Amino acid sequence: MHIRNVVIVTKPKQPEVAQVASEVVAWFEARNIGASLDPAFAATADLCVVIGGDGTLLAAARLMGDRQLPIVAINHGGLGFLTEVTLSELYPALEEVLGGRFVTDRRMTMDVRVVRGDSEVGRYRALNDVVIHQGAPARIVEMEARVNGQEVAKFRSDGLIVATPTGSTAHNLSAGGPIVFPSLNAMILTPICSHTLTIRPIVLPAESRIDISVRVAGDEVYATVDGQVDMKLERADSVMIEKSPLAVELVAPPNKNYFDVLRGKLKWG
Repeated sequence: MHIRNVVIVTKPKQPEVAQVASEVVAWFEARNIGASLDPAFAATADLCVVIGGDGTLLAAARLMGDRQLPIVAINHGGLGFLTEVTLSELYPALEEVLGGRFVTDRRMTMDVRVVRGDSEVGRYRALNDVVIHQGAPARIVEMEARVNGQEVAKFRSDGLIVATPTGSTAHNLSAGGPIVFPSLNAMILTPICSHTLTIRPIVLPAESRIDISVRVAGDEVYATVDGQVDMKLERADSVMIEKSPLAVELVAPPNKNYFDVLRGKLKWG
């Protein structure tokens, strides 16, 4: 990977992050590599450096749209399952990447369409998950889920999560869903506080086409993509989810591995 230009994406309005980002810009420029915090720079960049938490990385992936750049993710946030490199490892990690010593981790994404009647009223891409939920507290959403046209179940619950393996350690994990190794091609369907206690999370092949229909909607039922983009749903709307042909590419030094991250973040042993 020959790197000539780098776009840097940070958490907005955080002075300590801005300071780190400006130092990273200077570090790249000292090596005759163009670097900028301007999002428009992504159009000509060869690499994206994210400084923040997992939410910042999700925002960066959405910013890049159909032109996904390899991403080096530096943790300057909270739990950070995606942002694996710590601040103390920042410059050694960048040296490794520039020297071609890195591992590549391709993460699947999902294409999400919202259909109302005969019209498509929304289209999104998710790296983590899509959550259908009631905005008002303590209210139930009634939905029906189908996979490849076959009925799975009718849900009465606080919501329903469709997650990628990457998103399995996000809202899915909090809702009791399984951790799925991130390189697998799969989607996870997880109810949130289902009123039918025997309805459990299910792992589906990535090639599945998931169709979730809102059977009964209150005033505030939403589809939320990656915890950052909301769309209000109406009764009889369908949320259609399929694997996207586009993947997000994470790069990291070769000494990083997923089980190290799980042990560190979840305090395993």
